[in-house]
Amino acid sequence: MSEGTERRHGVFDGEGLSLEPVAAFLEPRHREYREEVAAFCRRRLRDAPDPDDDALARQRTQELVALMGQAGLFRPIATRDVRGCLVAREALAWWSPLADAAFALQALSATPALIFGDEAANNPGRGDSGPADPGPADLNCADPSRTDLGPAGLNRADPDRADLTRADPGPTDPSPAAWSARALSGQAVGAFAMTEWDAGSDVASIATTAVRDGDGYRIDGGKAFISNAGIAKFYVLFVKTGSGATNSRKSLSCFVLSADKMGIDFVKELVMSTPHPLGEVRFDGCRVPATARLGDEGDGFKIGMATLDRLRPTVAAAANGMAGRALWEAVRHARTREQFGRPLGSFQLVRQKLADSAIDLTAGRLLAYRAAWETDRGAERVTMEAAMAKAFSTEAAQRVVDRAVQVLGGRGVLADHPVDRLYRAVRALRIYEGATEIQQLIVGGALVKGTP
Repeated sequence: MSEGTERRHGVFDGEGLSLEPVAAFLEPRHREYREEVAAFCRRRLRDAPDPDDDALARQRTQELVALMGQAGLFRPIATRDVRGCLVAREALAWWSPLADAAFALQALSATPALIFGDEAANNPGRGDSGPADPGPADLNCADPSRTDLGPAGLNRADPDRADLTRADPGPTDPSPAAWSARALSGQAVGAFAMTEWDAGSDVASIATTAVRDGDGYRIDGGKAFISNAGIAKFYVLFVKTGSGATNSRKSLSCFVLSADKMGIDFVKELVMSTPHPLGEVRFDGCRVPATARLGDEGDGFKIGMATLDRLRPTVAAAANGMAGRALWEAVRHARTREQFGRPLGSFQLVRQKLADSAIDLTAGRLLAYRAAWETDRGAERVTMEAAMAKAFSTEAAQRVVDRAVQVLGGRGVLADHPVDRLYRAVRALRIYEGATEIQQLIVGGALVKGTP
């Protein structure tokens, strides 16, 4: 497929998905940032397919976090530029679902402290948690056009190799904001620990507890299906406080704590069909200071949902990136493969599959960027828009990838083919950060209640 044809059709360009279909939602800085991400992908991901082994995926994730941090790719997370995060996740997911997941987990683990930083600035003297600690950098800048934000590593740079042994001489119990800064510089892999074996969509069923113990808390319980479990340097942990017995969202609190504290045990890997650092973690008498708590007791549900609402459109972007790569592979095959004496792409049923996929992909991207644009312009709530984007894009991506397998035929089910890798990787997106059914309940409930 020639670059000229790609540009004319507006679906692809020379770097992957074209920004033209979503141009109305973008600023010049997003195009500039896209060039940075594209350069990173060409240099780091083009010739390095995702590992087929869980242990190698864990090692590769740590390397990718360090490399992306040093290249400044986490900048839109720090500046809370959601459209920038969409640009990154589309491009990364096109080349490497594992790289996309690494970016996503840094966003999930860094964002709660960014949100609390704003609230603390507006509401000083909250409880015994004290004012927000800005850490090594001012992460609370509301101007997403800024590109000069620290910490070191958020500047534009792309060294030849990641330094995974950099000294990090911070305090024994770094503040949540300090952990956020380390995540955004690529110095610390983070994990967002909300899910348990018996608490997934039903967040109020969380059983892990944090009980007052002197001037701190004692944490007991367990978390499952946690991305980066076992390799994370810190956990953003959601637990029950107070009596610990109330099955209520109001009993949930959020803590940010070092993964190497006594009483935290990595239980085991949870191996997925596509390698991804998923695992189970146990907490047995883990003691943390009160300063590790974000917000007041009972703010956990609000912090968790605000984080997921803000980042949910980026899951849609990841799905669109994977779908885009699958469609590109299918189109390329249809143009070059001959059957019955003519190109595969000349058959009407093949063209129908490609057309349906292009429509699904473009609609999903418009929904995702619309939700991100609303967020960036300061909309009070984007719950419905984010739910629509996440539900449609992830379901559509599954259809697009499946059609690509059908067009590719036998090649599409070879384990080393990009489309087969995408087929395994895309399925989880319909579940994590709110299953499709939950998003449908959100949209339907908003319609019935008459809320925006």
